[in-house]
Amino acid sequence: MFAGKKVVVGITGGIAAYKAADIVSWLKQKQADVQVIMTAAACEFITSLTLQTLSGNPVAVDILAAGQPWPVIHISTVEGADLFVVVPATANYLAKLAYGLADDVLSAASLAATCPIVVAPAMNVNMYQNPATQKNLACLKERGIDIIEPGIGRLACGTEGKGRLADIEDIKAKITTYLLPDQTWLGKKVLITAGPTREAIDPVRFISNRSSGRMGYALAAAAQKRGAKVTLVSGPVALNASAGVDLLKVESAAEMQKAVLAVFDEMDIVIKTAAVSDFKAAEPKQKKIKKNNVELTLNLTANPDILKDLGTKKKNQLLIGFAAETNDVINYAKGKLQEKNLDMIIVNDVTLSGAGFDVDTNIVTLLDKYGHEESLPQLAKTKLAEIILDAIGKLPGF
Repeated sequence: MFAGKKVVVGITGGIAAYKAADIVSWLKQKQADVQVIMTAAACEFITSLTLQTLSGNPVAVDILAAGQPWPVIHISTVEGADLFVVVPATANYLAKLAYGLADDVLSAASLAATCPIVVAPAMNVNMYQNPATQKNLACLKERGIDIIEPGIGRLACGTEGKGRLADIEDIKAKITTYLLPDQTWLGKKVLITAGPTREAIDPVRFISNRSSGRMGYALAAAAQKRGAKVTLVSGPVALNASAGVDLLKVESAAEMQKAVLAVFDEMDIVIKTAAVSDFKAAEPKQKKIKKNNVELTLNLTANPDILKDLGTKKKNQLLIGFAAETNDVINYAKGKLQEKNLDMIIVNDVTLSGAGFDVDTNIVTLLDKYGHEESLPQLAKTKLAEIILDAIGKLPGF
């Protein structure tokens, strides 16, 4: 099943370390080439000999040990890997990964890896909920590292709460999606827009909004993983596009419109997540406006409606829109769905906690032109991206 795939399994020093043996054994049974890396603390919970026997390969433990079978241990263990999974991932390891520390073989190998990295945190509930740990997890998510959320229940320390290692079957399912990804989008040409636009007032000031681009970037990564050829037109954001995604950076609505129209005709699917500024300065100044008066009147003019323009131009493309609303959410979404000739619209109420801009989660409703309507609970944007792609894949014409 996984023949020809190289998987690196990292094990850190938590009580759940013994469960990694099940993962290693399963991967080996599926014919993967398994390379195990253990921290010194992990060896206190389960022996390297156990993992060596299960994997059929030497286990990397000491980055400075002499006479090892690798030329450079933390480089060669991850070279050519298809996936790097860390089970369990302690708070200490997550902190090292977030800050780029490399003082042992696992953390050094994590920095050297060029393949996708999946981590399954496991720790005491208070350690997991600590703001430092949550900040580190948020940082890792922004870098594209896949976090398998821990489960809720009784922990080894006797407390109850979130922090136990995710179910082993869920971890296996996640690994499978990377090693045997859904290729139902293979050959599809997909255009995605993401992030805000900036409309200049003068050389140092601009009109913009709070969009982080996370939803669009998550969709681009998910579509690319399913085999699509993805073009991502992005406004200014602090994100990195996934490897293989064709990234076009723009700033203003006019620049985004030009970039989108240049490639629109060759696309099969267009997903417009970008929060395009509705207005721009009617006469942007060439020099910085000085604060000579206590009041300033700014004349605005409307930007082009890129999504509506695409709706009038589309032929066989599937056109998907996003809408951020604050009231009468569904009615506004239905109006835009028809007015802009969309096949589907995803709408959210940005006044809800966990559903607005610049957060890792969203709460949305999916509506299509055939009358299907589906409201979803609060979900991570990476998970939501998969659900949206699944829904698009069921549309007539896909």
